[in-house]
Amino acid sequence: MRRVNEALKEVLSEGIGNLKDPRIGFVTVTGVETSPDLRDARVFVSVLGSERKREQSLSGLAAAHGVLQARVARELRMKRTPQLAFEYDPSVERGVRMTQLIDELAGDQ
Repeated sequence: MRRVNEALKEVLSEGIGNLKDPRIGFVTVTGVETSPDLRDARVFVSVLGSERKREQSLSGLAAAHGVLQARVARELRMKRTPQLAFEYDPSVERGVRMTQLIDELAGDQ
């Protein structure tokens, strides 16, 4: 499953970069979780920008899921092509916040 998830992540990262939808901003695929039966895949993404930009990017990705799913089917020879669902991954944002807090504490000493 790890290899399937990594292959999906690679294909989707490249595919999202090629989309022309103006709603989709700077999006990074942070991870993919595929169900064991390969029917569904949760795609975790990080979006650079405000909360409004994040919502626009997620709606743009949801609208483009058919194009991305066709790309996955074309590039990865799988028994089934999983149904893609995009979710925001707050871990990058939390990591940046933690770094800022550490820098503030280090600056106080």
